[in-house]
Amino acid sequence: MKALVFRGPGQKAWEEVPDPKILAGTDAIVRIESTTICGTDLHILKGDVPDVTDGRILGHEGVGVITEVGDAVTGLAVGDRVIISCITACGKCEFCVAGLQSHCLASEGASGIGWILGHLIDGTQAEFVRVPFAETSLHRLPEGLALETAVLLSDILPTGHEICVQYGGVKAGDVVAVVGAGPVGLAAVMTAQLYGPSKVIAIDLDANRAELALQFGATHAVVSSDSDWREQVMALTDGLGVDVAIEAVGIPRTWDMAVEMVRPGGHVANVGVHGAPVEFPLDRLWIQNLTITTGLVNANTARMLTKLVAEQRIDPSGFVSHLFALDDIESAYDTFSRAAETKALKVVLNA
Repeated sequence: MKALVFRGPGQKAWEEVPDPKILAGTDAIVRIESTTICGTDLHILKGDVPDVTDGRILGHEGVGVITEVGDAVTGLAVGDRVIISCITACGKCEFCVAGLQSHCLASEGASGIGWILGHLIDGTQAEFVRVPFAETSLHRLPEGLALETAVLLSDILPTGHEICVQYGGVKAGDVVAVVGAGPVGLAAVMTAQLYGPSKVIAIDLDANRAELALQFGATHAVVSSDSDWREQVMALTDGLGVDVAIEAVGIPRTWDMAVEMVRPGGHVANVGVHGAPVEFPLDRLWIQNLTITTGLVNANTARMLTKLVAEQRIDPSGFVSHLFALDDIESAYDTFSRAAETKALKVVLNA
């Protein structure tokens, strides 16, 4: 088969590799119909994730058709169309039972890491993929749901919902600020609507991205390059600060922004992947009664979100900015890596 193979920092190739095979009774083989590229894949290519070694097939999102199952798989069958979760979880270990599937103790490659596809084992940017623990890591695709919409349920929608909105404790009447209107930040904007916030403020350095957030459910847009960005936010909160500040970029400055605008008793939910340490001024903030949360998505709300998307209660189709053929994946990476120039949100590759 053909697959996108990591060949060391800054190097990748769409090349012929062996087809995946069933290795355990709980495995399934899925023929990929649709996949996409995540910001994490770009981090891998930069060398930021040293656990990813030369020869690894990238990708942790996808939709496809089951072509083979292990002898322990009884709830899925050959021919089923499925959404592939970005988190592979056994469903039985202590962390899985506690709802922390992202820390599954039975994961291949490293115990306690649920994100293994395209990381510790071969991933979804290929014609076929092996998925361990198929019954808890694959979700049946509802009839009529478009592939390029369904693939968003692998990662960004659950990530935005769980790590930003649920962990952030968003509730009815809250004022929520989302720093970073990229795909995950916009997923937070969209899924926050499920909890009835009074205002959702999207903040981005790019004025176009900030305005785009209004189409995803934001009530206000603020451009962070404005010298008075904080004053604009505070004016929307009666000077008190936001109830929930979501950091969805992963750099020290955006972390600082989140901390600067949260009110006493408020919540800072960090979803950005940070490549450098940030400062937490505890000497000043110890008195503020703040809650700080971090996390890797567990994808345990993916089935619920799939039902909402299938019933058109939420519509994530606007995330897809570019469509490519799977064998044109090198061009798709180029487009996604130049998002500021190409206006890319999510690039989807269909087989």
